[in-house]
Amino acid sequence: MTVTFRRPGFVCTDHFLEVPLDHGDPDGGTIEVYAREVVAPGREHDDLPWLLFLQGGPGHKATRPGDAAAWLGRALRDYRVLLLDQRGTGRSTPANRRTLPADPAEAARRLRHFRADSIVRDAELLRRALAGDRPWSVLGQSFGGFCAVTYLSLAPEGLREAFITGGLPSLTAGADEVYRAAYPRVRAAVERYYARYPGDRELVRRVVGHLDGRDVRLPGGERLTGRRFRTLGHDLGSSAHFDDLHHLLEEAFEGEELSDTFLHGVDAAVGYARHPLYALLHEPSYCQGTASNWAAQRVLEEFPEFEEPAMLFGEMIYPWFFDEDPALRPLKECAEMLARDEEWPPLYDPGVLAANTVPVAAAVYHDDMYVDREHSLETAAAVRGLRRWITNEYAHNGLTADSYVLDRLIDMVRGEV
Repeated sequence: MTVTFRRPGFVCTDHFLEVPLDHGDPDGGTIEVYAREVVAPGREHDDLPWLLFLQGGPGHKATRPGDAAAWLGRALRDYRVLLLDQRGTGRSTPANRRTLPADPAEAARRLRHFRADSIVRDAELLRRALAGDRPWSVLGQSFGGFCAVTYLSLAPEGLREAFITGGLPSLTAGADEVYRAAYPRVRAAVERYYARYPGDRELVRRVVGHLDGRDVRLPGGERLTGRRFRTLGHDLGSSAHFDDLHHLLEEAFEGEELSDTFLHGVDAAVGYARHPLYALLHEPSYCQGTASNWAAQRVLEEFPEFEEPAMLFGEMIYPWFFDEDPALRPLKECAEMLARDEEWPPLYDPGVLAANTVPVAAAVYHDDMYVDREHSLETAAAVRGLRRWITNEYAHNGLTADSYVLDRLIDMVRGEV
């Protein structure tokens, strides 16, 4: 059943499609994926090309119309946009502590089918259902860009063109190499933060010391530790959220105690209840024939500067998350099994990418905290015909911050830049 509704600036239609849980075993059970079609008012019946949007993550639902997404208005000038809730997220069949099998081994087996390769195969079934034999365009942001490169590897015949922002993955680097490159970028972002707010370094030390010396509880009842508070450095890679920590710290203390305002703000920022798949599949999303074995935790030992309480963490997932976050605690054994799994299949095909004929344009953010610039440039050189735009004008969220990012990529694919 499809449902269409209107809101200012958008005409939206809901689409649901039943797909195999395991595309290699079509008779082995199904799940449902959800996607929202968006078109500009007055163009509902135009024969517009489709643009599939693949959200960053893993484990995040797609942008909603009306969110702070500068690119969407630009896209609607030329395309009929499809916002896909990647399997396990949003209105697609959810994958979380309530819905995954209670048996950790069975839950882990199920989650093997929630990476980029399965997402691409879901997209191909959606394409055939909505566009028939016509190829469509894809826009991949961050992890969505990883998915776009998988799409170019597994099903290039389904693509008319590809746009990638902050999401060119290494074709060969494992999780260890990814985090070995990531920690210095996080350190640089933290130092940029303290250069803007020099008084916050000592304030962060004070908060961490307070948390580690007392039993401080978040509104949900679980204890807030200093190390969990330090994960707020995750947002320093986004221009939209770079200042959020400072605004929290401004109201951190009431006398000698942490304020309710501060604790509520931290609670909203450090929990994984809304995106547990991010914690479960972040490291496995880099694995091809190897186990992650909690790479971020192991590689951290090579960077002793992170022992300093004021040094914040970035986009890393640590095994202790599954002890301290109530939404993740029931999934701890499952996460351990995923971390030890050595049989992850390939996500990219270097031979297919070297012979690529799909027009591709990619924005590589020079100072991206989340995706390594050198890894991205190596991949850009390995994809035949890919046109790259290297810029330091934007942080990782450039696509949502400024419509010019998508505008320029479209012009690049069309040969106008």
